[in-house]
Amino acid sequence: MGRSGYSGAVSPRRSAADARDTRSAILVRGLEIASAEGMEGVTIGRLAADLGLSKSGLLGHFGTKETLQLALVDTAAEAFSREVSDPADGTAFGMDHLVALCAAWVSYLERGVLPGGCFFMAAASEFDDRPGPVRDAVAGLHSLWQNDLRRHIRLAIAAGELPDGTEADQLLFELGGVMLALNHALQLYGDRTAIERTRRAMGRLLGRPLPAPTATRRRVAV
Repeated sequence: MGRSGYSGAVSPRRSAADARDTRSAILVRGLEIASAEGMEGVTIGRLAADLGLSKSGLLGHFGTKETLQLALVDTAAEAFSREVSDPADGTAFGMDHLVALCAAWVSYLERGVLPGGCFFMAAASEFDDRPGPVRDAVAGLHSLWQNDLRRHIRLAIAAGELPDGTEADQLLFELGGVMLALNHALQLYGDRTAIERTRRAMGRLLGRPLPAPTATRRRVAV
């Protein structure tokens, strides 16, 4: 080693940063494919070709296809939290928070954060009859989201912000149905009029109009 201390080798810090960047690129591209074509479309060979990596180099980041699929589920959950849950932070629990969550949920699909729409709707359809760790991860995260919405529905009922006789689980079911219809309309038909229809439908269900979107269109990042 010379006086400068440079030996020509890549520093461990740089090597670790490069590995993180590569892993992030793999997950972003994987999510894009999975949202549009399902996780079975996310093959090691395809990702390697798309990103200019060797198959062995790509496998070195995950080991197995199932491990990659589980990492995609986790990454999709982080993106969903960032795009849908985080914008509602700062609103009062109960009706205000529920409306903010629903508005951000619609905006998430409207802005095309993932090119194939909602990752979890696609993954639920793909894995609903396929027992295993991936199905369990998708179902578990879906349950967490449902529980969050249910909590604020019940708080709104207790505060008298929803009509007497409102059933939390029924309202939750109907909100989910509206969002499934929106994802279907956007992805199968490219029907952008469904966005405003969804806002009106949610406004009727909640008894309060959804606020206009403020976030700009963007793609998922890791």
